[in-house]
Amino acid sequence: MVLPLVLAALTLTHTVRVWHVFVLAGILGVVNAFDIPARQSFLVEMVGREDLMNAIALNSSMVNGARVVGPAIAGLLVAAVGEGWCFLLNGLSYIAVIAGLLMMDVAPRPRRAADRSALRDTVEGFRFVARTAPVRALLVLLGVISFSGMPYSVLMPVFAESVLHGGPRGLGLLMGAAGLGALGGALSLVRRSGVRGLGRWVAAASASFGAALIAFSLSRAFWLSALLLIPVGAAMMVEMASSNTLIQAMVPNELRGRVMAVYSMMFMGMAPFGALFAGWIAGRVGAPRTVAFGGVVCLVAAGVFALRLPVLRHEGRRLIVAQEVAGGDPAVEITVPREPAVE
Repeated sequence: MVLPLVLAALTLTHTVRVWHVFVLAGILGVVNAFDIPARQSFLVEMVGREDLMNAIALNSSMVNGARVVGPAIAGLLVAAVGEGWCFLLNGLSYIAVIAGLLMMDVAPRPRRAADRSALRDTVEGFRFVARTAPVRALLVLLGVISFSGMPYSVLMPVFAESVLHGGPRGLGLLMGAAGLGALGGALSLVRRSGVRGLGRWVAAASASFGAALIAFSLSRAFWLSALLLIPVGAAMMVEMASSNTLIQAMVPNELRGRVMAVYSMMFMGMAPFGALFAGWIAGRVGAPRTVAFGGVVCLVAAGVFALRLPVLRHEGRRLIVAQEVAGGDPAVEITVPREPAVE
C-alpha cells in the first residue's frame, strides 16, 4: 500500500523522476518475493486439497475480474485527471485487502522447530525441483512463457499509441480485453474437479497463447487487436492456473512454500527480465515483431512440453497419488490405475 501512495505523492507534486520508479519497482519485487509464495502456499491451508483447483480458479477470477474493470476506468481517469490520482486510488484500495486478512479465521497449524538453516531449506527446495521431472518441466515452460510471452503487456502502451493509435483510453480498453479473456479462462477452470487432464490443458494453453500473440502482432485494426487479446489473456490464465494446481498437487506439504517460491520466481521473476529484453529488441525491430518473436518461442516451448508429456505423466501420477494418500484428502480418482492423473 505504501508504494503506490508514495508514487501518487511524487506524481501529484510533479517531482517524480525515472529513478523513483526504478526504486519503487525494486521494492515491489522484494515485497512480492515474500507475498506470492506465502499467498500461494496458504491456499491449500484455507480450502484443503480437494478444493484447490477451484480455489485457484476462483482467486484468478476475482483478480482478472478486477483487471477487466480497472484498466478501463484507469484509462479514462488518466485521460481526465492524470496518473497520480490512479496511483492514489490503487494505494487506498489496499485498506480493504488488509481488513480482509485481519478478519480471516483459519485453524492454526503446529509449528515445527527450526532445526536447519534457511539457506539449507532453500537449497532443498531447488533440489526437489531439479530432480522432479514433472515439476521441473512445468516450471521451465512457465519461465519461458513469462520471459518471452508476457512482455507483450509491457509493450501495450506502444501498441495503443503508435501502432493502433488509441491513446490512453485505447490502452485501458486493450488491457481490459486481456483481463476479460483471463477472467474467462479462470472461470473455465472453476467447475473442474481434480487434476486429471491438466497436463494437456497446459500444453494446449501454451500453444494457444503463442498463436494468439502472433495474430495480435500482425493486426493493425484496433478492435481486431482488442478481440485477439481475449484469447491471449484466457490462454495465459489457463496455463498459469493449471501449472499452479499440478505443482501443488505433486509437492509435499513440508516443501510447498519453497517450491512455490521457485514458481513465483519463474512466473513473476522472469517477466521483468523478459520485459527488459523485449524493450531492447523493440527499440531495434519494433514492438510488433518483438511480440511475434515471443509468440514463436512460446509455440516451440509448448511443442517440446507436449512431446515430453507421455514420459512425464507417469511420474506425475505417482507423486500426486503419494501426496493425496499422505494428506488423506483425495482430490483425484486414484482408484483408476489405467488412466494417469497428469495427462
